[in-house]
Amino acid sequence: MAELHVELVAADRKVWSGAATIVVARTASGDTGIMPGHTPVLSVLETGPVTIRTTDGGTVIAAVHGGFISFANNKLSLLAEIAELADEIDVARAERALEQAKLELDEHAERRAEVRLFAARGLKAA
Repeated sequence: MAELHVELVAADRKVWSGAATIVVARTASGDTGIMPGHTPVLSVLETGPVTIRTTDGGTVIAAVHGGFISFANNKLSLLAEIAELADEIDVARAERALEQAKLELDEHAERRAEVRLFAARGLKAA
């Protein structure tokens, strides 16, 4: 089975690294799926979930907030300003952040909190 090597890196740490069959990320031009053999890509990452289907059949979901995505020669690099794996997200804290953002009418903070909640719950963001 064909695979691609994935590196998800945040500004402060390596978040995840491994082999995958497909990765779906939100870019400036919309949701983009990358599979082995895809044409080279360089794009801006938008705030949104990143879904990684691993070669062992598992799924890794991360909340990503800004950055870049680069793909060439079956190597995918996701360089994020902020990235959290679903199991690292404190759901109660994200819910509080969402409520606070709504009260303050802060659309960007609201979107970040929604993405964190969707990732933590394993759902797709709207």
